[in-house]
Amino acid sequence: MKARNLMFCAALATLSLASCTNKEIYKDVEARVDSLLSKMTLDEKLGQMNQLSPWNFDELAEKVRKGEVGSILNYTDPELVNKIQKVAVEESRLGIPLIVARDVIHGYKTIFPIPLGQAATFNPEIVERGARVAALEATSDGIRWTFAPMIDISRDARWGRIAESCGEDPYLTSVMGAAMVKGFQGDSLDNPTSMVACAKHFVAYGAAEGGQDYNSTFVPERTLRNVYLPPFKAAAEAGCATFMTSFNDNDGVPGTANRFVLKDILRDEWKFDGMVVTDWNSAGEMISHGFCTDGKDAAEKSVNAGVDMDMVSETFIKNLKLSVDEGKVSMQAIDNAVRNILRLKFRMGLFEHPYVDVPSVPVKYAETHLQAAKEAAEQSVILMKNDSRTLPFTDKMRTLLVTGPMADAPYEQLGTWIFDGEQEHTQTPLKAIKEMYGDKVNVVYEPGLGYSRDKSLNGIAKAVNAARRADAVVVLVGEEAVLSGEGHSLANLELQGAQRQLVKALAATGKPLVTIVMAGRPLVIAEEAEASDALLYSFHPGTMGGPAIADILFGKVNPSAKTPLTFPRMSGQVPVYYAHNNTGRPAKPDEMLIDDIPVGAGQTSVGGRSFYLDAGAKPLYPFGYGLSYTSFEYSDLKLSSDTFGPEDEITATVELRNAGRYDGTEVVQLYVQDKVGSVTRPVKELKAFRRIFLKAGESTAVSFTLPVSELAFWGYDMRYKVEPGDFKLWVGTNSAEGLSADFAVSVR
Repeated sequence: MKARNLMFCAALATLSLASCTNKEIYKDVEARVDSLLSKMTLDEKLGQMNQLSPWNFDELAEKVRKGEVGSILNYTDPELVNKIQKVAVEESRLGIPLIVARDVIHGYKTIFPIPLGQAATFNPEIVERGARVAALEATSDGIRWTFAPMIDISRDARWGRIAESCGEDPYLTSVMGAAMVKGFQGDSLDNPTSMVACAKHFVAYGAAEGGQDYNSTFVPERTLRNVYLPPFKAAAEAGCATFMTSFNDNDGVPGTANRFVLKDILRDEWKFDGMVVTDWNSAGEMISHGFCTDGKDAAEKSVNAGVDMDMVSETFIKNLKLSVDEGKVSMQAIDNAVRNILRLKFRMGLFEHPYVDVPSVPVKYAETHLQAAKEAAEQSVILMKNDSRTLPFTDKMRTLLVTGPMADAPYEQLGTWIFDGEQEHTQTPLKAIKEMYGDKVNVVYEPGLGYSRDKSLNGIAKAVNAARRADAVVVLVGEEAVLSGEGHSLANLELQGAQRQLVKALAATGKPLVTIVMAGRPLVIAEEAEASDALLYSFHPGTMGGPAIADILFGKVNPSAKTPLTFPRMSGQVPVYYAHNNTGRPAKPDEMLIDDIPVGAGQTSVGGRSFYLDAGAKPLYPFGYGLSYTSFEYSDLKLSSDTFGPEDEITATVELRNAGRYDGTEVVQLYVQDKVGSVTRPVKELKAFRRIFLKAGESTAVSFTLPVSELAFWGYDMRYKVEPGDFKLWVGTNSAEGLSADFAVSVR
C-alpha cells in the first residue's frame, strides 16, 4: 500500500508519464489468457462481453457473482469500486476482475479546456499533460478506462460533438489524439495511475448529414482512408488499448456491424490486438436503423463484424448463447472477443492489483493540476482581432466594465462532458479579474443578460450606462455548456438570445470594446467581430479559464492559439474547411457579391464560379488563424532541393522574426499541395507545425524535415503511395497566408 502511494505521489509531483512496468505481466499474457479461457463456460464468456451501468448494487453484485459482467460504468466511489471488485475477485467462480469505466473527456475534477480548445493550442505536450492529470485524478477513485479521445474529423459546426473533437484536420487530430492516448495510459497499462484510452467513434461519425447527431453518413472508401481513418491509425500506433464503434451508418452499414472497418482494416491491416466496445446501446440501436430485426440479430451482426464488448444493451448476454447453438456465431468468434477482453485485463495488471488504493496525498485539484489547467487555457485562447492595440490593457486603465452572460458562469465555462467537474472550484473571468487585478483597476460588473439564451433586454441598459462610466468594456458572450456536446446540434450558429444586441449596444458607447466568446463550437460572429475593437475566442476553457483570460487581458500572457477549424461567416457556409478540393471553376478574389449586383443583371453576368453570392468564398477566419500582441515576420523560405525521390526527406527552412514589442510564441505551420494527382487533391494539407518562442526583436531559422513518404495518399487505383509530379509547399502563420516554394517528386 505505501509503495503504491509513494509511486502515485511521485507521478503527481512531476506529471511524468514514467511508470513502473512489470515485465513479467506482459511476457506471459497470451499463455495466461489461453489458460483462463479454457476454464470458462460459454455463459462466463458472454458475461465478460457484457458491460453495465448499474444503479442497484445488490442486483449488480449478484450478476457479478455469477460471472455475468465484464465491465461496469459510472462507479466513482473508491469504496464502492472495491466492494464490487471484491465480489468479482473473491466470490465469482473464476475471480476475473472488472474494468471500471467512466467518461473522463477533458478532466475529471480539474477540468481542462474542451478538446477543441486543447487542439487550438497546437501543443501536444499540453494535451498529453491534461490527459495525465485526468488519469491521476480519476484512477484515484478506481476509474481505469475512459472513452476518449474522440478523434472524429469534424467539419460541420452545427454538430454538437464538434466540441469533443480536435477539429477539421487529419494531421492535427492525429497528433493531438496520440498525445491524449499517451497521457491517459502513461508508459504502462499496469500502472495503477494508468487509465485505458478508447479511440472513438470508429468511424466517420463527424460527417453526419446536416450536422445532426447520430445521422447517416456517406463517406466513400477513398475519402475514409485519406481523411477519417488517419487519426485512428495514429491512435492505434500510439498504443491505444480500446476502440469504440460509432452510432452512425455509413453508406447504409452501422459502425457497430461494419466488418470492413472493424476486421479488414483495424484487425487485419493495422494488426490491432486491443478490445473493441460498442457505443452506448449502439448494438440495440441497429434495430431502429432498420439494419437488424431484433436484439438477437443485432448481437450476431456485431460480434461477427468484430465487436468484443457490448455497452449496456445486454443484447450479447441475452442472445448469443442461442446464436452459438444455431451456428450463427462461432465459438471462435466468441473466444476471440473474450481473448481481447482478458488480454486487456492482464495488461492492466488487474489480476495482480484489482483494488484501488486511495492515495495518501489528495490528488484532486492539486496545485500542479490547477497550474497545468491554467496553462492549457492560456494557450487555447485565440486572439482574432486587436485594432489600435486595444489589448493588452495598460496601467492607464482606471475603471473596467465586465459584462455578459458568460462573465460569471462557473458551470457553463466547464463545457460539455464534465460529469464530475464541480462548479464551486471554477475560476470565472469576473472572479479572476477582481482577485488578480482589482488592486489596480476598479472592476464594475453588470451582467447585461442572465444567461446565453436570455432574450430580455432589461439588463442591457444598465450595462450600457456602466460602460459610459468605464475606460473600457469586456463583454463575455457565447453559449451555455448544454448547447454543445452529444445530441446538441444547432441549425443557427449565431449567438443565442439578445447577446448580439448587447454587443452592439456596448459598441455604440464608443468605449474600447473587448468581446470574448466562450463556446463549444465555432459560432457565426461576423457582426460581433466588426463591432468589437478586440476579439478573443475561448472554447469552453474549464476550471482555470478565468485566471487565464485575466492574464491575457492584462498582458501577463501573450495569446498564441490558432483556430483548429475554419470559422464560417454564415451558418449556410457549413460544412466549410480549408483542405477542400478545387473545382473546375474555383472562386476568384474579386467575385461580385449580392449587394453589388446591378438590378436587371443578366443570368451569366455574375457567378459562374464556386462561391456564395451572399457570403463569398472565404470564411470569416481560416484554419490555423490566430494573432499575437506582437507581430511575426517570415522571410527567406528555402528547400533543400527542388526535386526529391520517394525515399528522400524534404528540409524546409524559413527565417522567423519577432518584429513587435512583446515576447511571444508563434505557431509556424507547413502546408503542401499535390498539384495534379490520379484523383483530385486538397488545395492545401497541413503536414507539420512548431511552436516557436521569440523575444521581441529576436530572429531564428525554423526548419522542418518532411519525409516524401508523408505525401502518400490513396489514389485512383486504391493503393497508398506517393505519386510523382509537381508540388507546392507553404510555411506561414495560417492556412491562408505564407511563403511558398515549388518542388517536384520523381520516380527513381
